[in-house]
Amino acid sequence: MEPIQRKSLAQEVADAIREKIQTGFFALNAKLPTEPELMRSFSVGRSTIREATRYLAQSGFVQVKQGIGSFVISASGNQGLDDKIEKAGFAAIFEVRQLIEMQIIEKAVSNRTQRHLTAMRKSLKERAAFAAAGDLEACIKADIAFHTIVAESCGNSILTELYKTLSGHVSRSFSESYSNTQPFVHSQKEHEMLLKHIESGNKIKALDSAKK
Repeated sequence: MEPIQRKSLAQEVADAIREKIQTGFFALNAKLPTEPELMRSFSVGRSTIREATRYLAQSGFVQVKQGIGSFVISASGNQGLDDKIEKAGFAAIFEVRQLIEMQIIEKAVSNRTQRHLTAMRKSLKERAAFAAAGDLEACIKADIAFHTIVAESCGNSILTELYKTLSGHVSRSFSESYSNTQPFVHSQKEHEMLLKHIESGNKIKALDSAKK
């Protein structure tokens, strides 16, 4: 028998919100309640609500608009895609992620804003600090955050949402595959060069950095 996997509090909250979406309590295109409202409804902290929202976004149920809120975009999500990705191996997931990332970076060079660049610098700085400190979990989150912001800056919402879905699985694969932060220490310079070229608008060098 396979061991029973216990759900985290954030996953339980995400499941409850997803059920409300599927039953029509939260209608399509409707804005979800604010974080404080959800915190009161579920008697949980802000970090739990934010993690639950990330699960819902990765599953294709909501879209998070920075500074505005989270909006219902589907009552069915992308569960079929999620299941297929879940069954795929890490190499296959990472390969598809890299292919999508090339298109994202090409568009990000032209479409990124100063707000995006500021957020990228912040995430990359945190990535370096957590990698140096040996904090694997925090380092993975910072790495995923950096790449997600790059995806958001590309200006194509479909590419962005697909990338976020893949990144959720990549994050879990990193946690299972890596025992320390050394891979992130070694790849920090490449990430910094990628940011430099996105910032300067050099598409060829940005793509070259992403291939390394």
